[in-house]
Formats: sequence, C-alpha cells, structure tokens
Amino acid sequence: MRKGVFLDRDGVINQLVTTDHWFASPYVVEDFHILPGVPEAIKILKNAGFVCVVVTNQPDIARGKFTDGDLRKIHDFMQSQLGLDGVYYCPHDEEHKCPCRKPKPGMILQAAKELEIDLSKSFVVGDRWRDVDMGPLVGCKTVLINTEATKRENKKIKADWEADNLLEAATIIARA
Repeated sequence: MRKGVFLDRDGVINQLVTTDHWFASPYVVEDFHILPGVPEAIKILKNAGFVCVVVTNQPDIARGKFTDGDLRKIHDFMQSQLGLDGVYYCPHDEEHKCPCRKPKPGMILQAAKELEIDLSKSFVVGDRWRDVDMGPLVGCKTVLINTEATKRENKKIKADWEADNLLEAATIIARA
C-alpha cells in the first residue's frame, strides 16, 4: 500500500474565476491557470513517495453550465502539466445526495481502492470546509490552504495544519 495526497482542485491547483459575488471553477481550458508553485509542490510530494490525486466537486455540470467533455479537456491539460496519478470528480449538485460529493468520502475511497493507497498514511489538502471535513472520515490528516474563498466562507475549519499555498503544504507533508 502506498501513501497519498488528495488535493482539491479549484483554489489549490488552479486559480478560481472571480464572479460578481463569489468564485467559480473555470469552464474552459483557456480559463484554467495553474497557481504558482504547484508543479514544484507536486514534485516534492512525489519525491517524498506520495501518490498525488485530485478530488473535486464539479456541480456546475449538473447545473448545465458546462459538460463532462469540457471538464475532461481541463483535466487532460492539468494532468499533462502536473503528472498527477489520478483525477476524480463528482458532477452532482447537493440535491443529488451523492456519496462521492465532498465532504462525503466516496472519491477518496474509490481512489484508495484503485490506486492501493493506505489512508492512514495519507493527507487531504483543500481550501474549503468540505475538503478538510472529509479527511477525518477516512483517517487522513488534513492541511487547509488559506485562500480568499476560505476567508469569504467565514466558517471555522479545524485542520491538522494550515498553509498559504500548495508549495507550503507540500513542505509540511513531506516533513510530517
């Protein structure tokens, strides 16, 4: 069994698209911009022996704002740039009560099974309460990335560690 890092996508791997009132996921590859330090962070994690997996809620597919095909193009681009070991996503909205929609751990459990990951030696990294709350459900340690979305959510989030970006989080995880 291998150790893994389960990474949220939007706000951790890539820049969020700013709207009038909130932040959104990019819907096309042209709007998908990898944040500074992310490629280096993935290298640090892989060199430390971690499997790197993205787990992301993408409810705007269910809402009809973009398609699975659009998302596949973004994820293909992301994987080509970062060399991730896997990308798992939930296309459902909250009303679907899907077991893979974060904070429910369906995506992590599926990835752990398929990629032979020992969850007790693994980490969840994200910038929202849904990410951090998912970690303890499967026995993973957590790192909260403090972003503008984290602050605007205005919710008390209890993580094992906090970081300002994925590069800092990778350094914490590699030393843990």
